[in-house]
Parts: sequence; structure tokens; C-alpha cells
Amino acid sequence: MKIAILPGDGIGTEIVAEAIKVLKALDLSFTMETAPVGGAAYESHGHPLPDSTLQLAKDADAILFGAVGDWKYDSLERALRPEQAILGLRKHLGLFANFRPAICYGQLVNASSLKPELISGLDILIIRELTGDIYFGQPRGRRTATDGHFPGAEEAFDTMRYSKPEIERIAHVAFQAARTRKAAGSEGRVTSVDKANVLETFQFWKDVVTEVGQSYPDIALDHMYVDNAAMQLVKQPKRFDVVVTGNMFGDILSDEASMLTGSIGMLPSASLNSRNQGLYEPSHGSAPDIAGQGVANPLATILSAAMMLRFSLKQPEAAARIEKAVDAVLTQGLRTPDIYSPGTSKVGTREMGDAVVKALVK
Repeated sequence: MKIAILPGDGIGTEIVAEAIKVLKALDLSFTMETAPVGGAAYESHGHPLPDSTLQLAKDADAILFGAVGDWKYDSLERALRPEQAILGLRKHLGLFANFRPAICYGQLVNASSLKPELISGLDILIIRELTGDIYFGQPRGRRTATDGHFPGAEEAFDTMRYSKPEIERIAHVAFQAARTRKAAGSEGRVTSVDKANVLETFQFWKDVVTEVGQSYPDIALDHMYVDNAAMQLVKQPKRFDVVVTGNMFGDILSDEASMLTGSIGMLPSASLNSRNQGLYEPSHGSAPDIAGQGVANPLATILSAAMMLRFSLKQPEAAARIEKAVDAVLTQGLRTPDIYSPGTSKVGTREMGDAVVKALVK
């Protein structure tokens, strides 16, 4: 098993180091190779996704990714900005299915901004289509308007588009995930989020998801407009089981869902292609404002490593060991600053990683 390690920028190097520490404590047989990505790669290679880094990612069974981005690169042309690295990896590796679980640990119910009774026991899986929609649609650019309210004015445009096969494959992923979760005790429901009342693209999305859903009679399907979904996530979040949606809506809703759990520092994610090769990363960003201070929460990255073991490396027992260890350190009352509350023990990035390792080897 070969793992490509791409720490990236900001706190990426710190949190990935803790995940590596945990992986090594498992005493499994795999190799790890590190390469620069994002702003770090721009500094060393003049591009956020150098050919050597891309080739390493292609050759690996899985990629453990930190985070990319820094305000100092905002003046670069778009093609050279750090964020283009993650978009490039998704495109070149065909990483079309993004899994973002939003689980509220019982020990963190008071860390959420919502009332404990709303989020206690929360377990949502958001599945976001990752390689289509307005983020990748063509044409896009800037031009002089020839119509509209201000003809002759400069304007910018992006294209929202989805093909039927793109929608079908992500819908199958969602229904299959709901079936797996149902076997473990979940409701067995898929909520497809769209904006079919306004956007032709998402009327098409709704029609195709409905068609695919007919092949899964054991799984309930409902549809919800994205604005209502955003409201329901904070009104009654436990009504959701599996949520499937497009690239842009999924980007927004998954970040909203992360705060239900108390901190985005607790949320892992997996981005998979049709071969189950995956890129695993925390849902948060590079946080350059706290980089180097040793206060970042590494648990989302450590939990992403657990997802990597389960989905791409076929080591479910090892994944469960990591998840159990994370639960144990939270029970011990250890907290990084983002999830700290009076009565718990505040620790730094390394201390949290060490605690997970200690809980793992017991």
C-alpha cells in the first residue's frame, strides 16, 4: 500500500504530521512518500501542482492531504494560486464523490452553537459531486456584455452544467451509502438537494436522481431546495441521513453542517474515484493566522486517515481503532482551543496527536 503525503500550506504540515504519527503506530505495511503542493509547491517549483506531485498522487493507492492556501498568494493569477492544486487533483484523478460525515460526538454537544437536544446523536453523511457543476463548467471568463441590463459593460460568467452520467454515478453512490448505513441502524433515506424551481440544471438533476432512486426501493428519497436545506440543517438537523447534491451547494452545506458538530476541526472528508482511489483531507482550510502556533486541531486529519484506511486501503479494523482512540481522548477531556470549554483540558496539536497514539496502543 502506497500513500502519497501532501501536507500543503499553513497548518497543513502540523496536522498531517500528527496523522502520520497515528498511522505509524498501527504497525501496518505501507510506504509513505511526501511531496509539495499548493503554495509550498509554487515556492519550490513555480506551480501549485507540479508534474512530480501529480504523478506521485496518480501512482499512490491513496492521498493524505493537509490544506492549501495563504493570503500572500491572492495576487497571483488564478492558475497559479494554491487552491488550483486541489482542483487539479480532483480533475486528473477523477475524484467525483466527496464524503463528508457530520457526526456530533457526545462529549462535544456543548461545543455546538445549537441546543444540545438538536444535535445530540447527530450523524449525517453529505455526499457532494466534486468534478462538475459551475466549478468546472465551460465556457467561463470575462467579456463585454452584449445584452442584459448593462450592454457594453464588462461582465464575468461561469457555466453551471451536469451530464446525465455524472448525476447517475453520484446518485448511485448516495443510495448505496444509505443502504450501508441502514444496515448499521440508520433510517435509510437520501435527501437530494437542488434548486429545481429556478435552475434548469437542477431540474435535470432532480429528474435523474428520481430515476436512479427507482432502483433502490428499500431507500426513501426526498427532494429539498438548497435554501430550505440550509435552514433545516440548523432547525432540525437530525431529520437528515444521507444528503446528495452538486458541487457548489455541497461546498456550502457541508461547511454549514460542520459547525453543528462544534468545530470544523472535527470533520474529515474523503474524495473517491471509480476505483476507490481517494484523497483524504480535513474539511477545514490552511488557517494561516494560526500556522506555527501548535494550536490547530489535528483530529479531522486523523479521522480522515481512518477513512483512508476504510475506503481505499481496505483496513476497516485499523480505521475503527483510530476512531475509538479519538473517542477515548475526547472522553478524557482533552481539547484543542477550537473545542475547548471550561472544565476540560486545553492541549496543543502535538499533545492531541500523542494522546490519540497512546489511546491507540492500549
